[in-house]
Amino acid sequence: MKFSLSWLKTHLVTDAPVTTIADTLTRIGLELEGIEDRGATLAPFRIAHVVEAVQHPNADRLRACKVDTGDGIVSVVCGAPNARTGMKAVFAPPGSFIPGTGITLKVGEIRGVQSAGMLLSAREMGLGDDHAGIVDLPEDAPVGTPYATWAGLDDPVIEIGVTPNRGDCFSVRGVARDLAAAGIGTLTPFQPMPIPPAFQGGPTWQIEFPEACPWILGRTVRGVKNSPSPKWLQERLVSIGLRPINALVDITNFFTFDLGRPLHVFDVDKLTGTRLVLRRGAGETLRALNGKDYTVSSEDCVICDDAGVQSLAGVIGGEATGCDEGTSSVFLECALFDPVRIALTGRRHQIVSDARQRFERGLDPALLPDAVEAATAMILELCGGEPGPVTAAGAEPAWQRTAALRFSRLAGLGGADIPAEEAVDSLERLGFTMQARDAESVTVAVPSWRNDVAAPLALDQSPTLDPAVAAKAAEGCAAIEPECDLIEEVLRLRGLDSVPPVSLPRAAPVPGATLTPRQTRAALARRTLAAQGLAECVTFSFMAQAEAALFGPTPDLLRLSNPIAADLDQLRPTAVASLALAAKRNAARGYPDVGLFEVGPEFSLDAPDGQWLVAAGLRAGQTPRSWLAPARPVDAMDAKGDLWAVMSAIGVPLDALQVVAEAPGFFHPGRSGLVRQGPRTVLGAFGELHPRVLAALDIPGPLVAFVLNLDAVADPKRRRKGPPDLPAFQPLRRDFAFLVDSTVAADAVVRAARGAERTLIAGVSLFDVYSGDRLPEGKTSIGIEVVFQPRERTLTDAEIEAAAQKVVAAVAKATGATLR
Repeated sequence: MKFSLSWLKTHLVTDAPVTTIADTLTRIGLELEGIEDRGATLAPFRIAHVVEAVQHPNADRLRACKVDTGDGIVSVVCGAPNARTGMKAVFAPPGSFIPGTGITLKVGEIRGVQSAGMLLSAREMGLGDDHAGIVDLPEDAPVGTPYATWAGLDDPVIEIGVTPNRGDCFSVRGVARDLAAAGIGTLTPFQPMPIPPAFQGGPTWQIEFPEACPWILGRTVRGVKNSPSPKWLQERLVSIGLRPINALVDITNFFTFDLGRPLHVFDVDKLTGTRLVLRRGAGETLRALNGKDYTVSSEDCVICDDAGVQSLAGVIGGEATGCDEGTSSVFLECALFDPVRIALTGRRHQIVSDARQRFERGLDPALLPDAVEAATAMILELCGGEPGPVTAAGAEPAWQRTAALRFSRLAGLGGADIPAEEAVDSLERLGFTMQARDAESVTVAVPSWRNDVAAPLALDQSPTLDPAVAAKAAEGCAAIEPECDLIEEVLRLRGLDSVPPVSLPRAAPVPGATLTPRQTRAALARRTLAAQGLAECVTFSFMAQAEAALFGPTPDLLRLSNPIAADLDQLRPTAVASLALAAKRNAARGYPDVGLFEVGPEFSLDAPDGQWLVAAGLRAGQTPRSWLAPARPVDAMDAKGDLWAVMSAIGVPLDALQVVAEAPGFFHPGRSGLVRQGPRTVLGAFGELHPRVLAALDIPGPLVAFVLNLDAVADPKRRRKGPPDLPAFQPLRRDFAFLVDSTVAADAVVRAARGAERTLIAGVSLFDVYSGDRLPEGKTSIGIEVVFQPRERTLTDAEIEAAAQKVVAAVAKATGATLR
């Protein structure tokens, strides 16, 4: 909301400087956005009289001037072609900063002639682009007077931010009212005199859509002359960024900002028929004043004559009935529209107008008659003519309401100890009138312009809410909200900066977790994979159907009916597919050795919601060069190491995992594995990509990858932490080498050994797998290390031997192995 200081003073009698006004606005909740003061920049410049202007003796294109500045005559060298004897110009003395050139003047000599100042052009003052010559002022311009004051450029423009509930402060008078209540001056009275009609007739109103427009007034003024607006009106509109059009249109724009009361004018001679109807739209197309066409629907309120739609009510008028220089009879519209319907219409048609901005925040319903009289008076003053009668349809809505304030709540809710007398005085200065009062509370009548105080609820309750609960909630809200509104008014008028800051009470000494276990797992997975040396990717979740088919099923239910590109029409069956395509693009650009990962969705009809959250990683090419070991091609164990690192970080019990050769089909069948936790839970897979996939995608190998289903990881159980288990006795390690069939998995040997003596065995690990000439055909040697951890006493040799025999027996029973 913008307004000039002089405009504000038409409603507020005050001598307060603009800085005090600005500070007060912010203090009472109308936050200052900025102050534009062109007069401060132009302050050094004075009106001067060129007493003499002769040819410079040493330069063909310069003039040597004698200039009367009001404080004496000075010498100025000027290069403007229009510098002449007797003219009035704008003079800048030495030491002045010239905004158009960015220089600071000083006394000097130009080709032997002293120059003690400068005669200015419009561009040099920053007032336009004209630099063909110096500014030529009228002959009656007073010499020595500050140019900004004479030209009316010393009027600061103030801009404030208005919260959505303060529709009354989208007007200069509303701002003045708040400042007067805060002690900055006195509010001027506004009581326009009724203007009697000089004739009978003119268009009349008919409302067929009362839900959108409950009340509307209008008035015809005939015999007008629609010429350009006077200078004062144009300057006020220009100061806030509006373009003057003609007197009639400028008057409506003026009252939109002056009183916060949008108006509209129709050219009577362009209307068809004698009745204007407010009704629902019916699919008609309207050419609006902005030159654009809009098709209205049944949810839009329109104003129609016999020829059709002429205005989108409350939002924008129509071009066909607009007023121009040929207008001789005008019909003034002043209406009250439903805020929600105006907001929805404006949003539906993407129209942002000053009228919509005010209607959707709510207007003063009692202002309509006075606004019509004030606008009529200005039309008669600026355009002449004679007024007709005020025509109306509908009726003024019942806006009267009351609100009660308990004085104790000022401290209880507002946190400020404010005496009851001060609270009541604050409300009365804001326009509230006292209805009743006792020692504990006061009841006031809400003024018509404060539609945000004690207003009816704008939001509908949930239809699933129990009727009894809904009624009780509505009753409580109707009692609490008005009191909170009054508390806010008292506090802000005292000064929002005086409200003591108070922190919200803490629910617990230690704040609760803000992340769910699922979110925590995803964050830990990202951090761990980054520490593994992989770079994170953020890719599309869809890809070409032919490429997606290489990595899994592509059902039609996971096909995009309207893809953003033809090659992005299928939701990916696995995140590994996106990483493989990224590795392909890197290899094509000369970077074949990459490590990538992504934490994101993959899609499957088997998933509960159609998708899983997974952590996937991929390595391509060779390992990094190092002095410790030469570079080598990546293999399945690299992918397994990355997968195990992630699972360890997020708390998956690695001892409970089982790896089987059942990885998805896009993995190499002999160089991959499927990770299970128990017989049913599949956590992920790892391995080399299948040569068929590499060939189809034209990716140079090798590529190894893994995928971990984060949604399949069980949430950690809440257990009370006890002291750490630190046995007092040293562990004992024994190595065993078993001869098994080549078809026996090493994991089966490890699991069998781990279960041989659970109270004594602390860990089992694989350290060797050998197949060669020294072993019988079809046999493999598997070496494991078993850790025995005594807890009560040191084991004897016999006890150690018995435990070792249990390990051998358990492995032999489970796998048919023999001890080497």
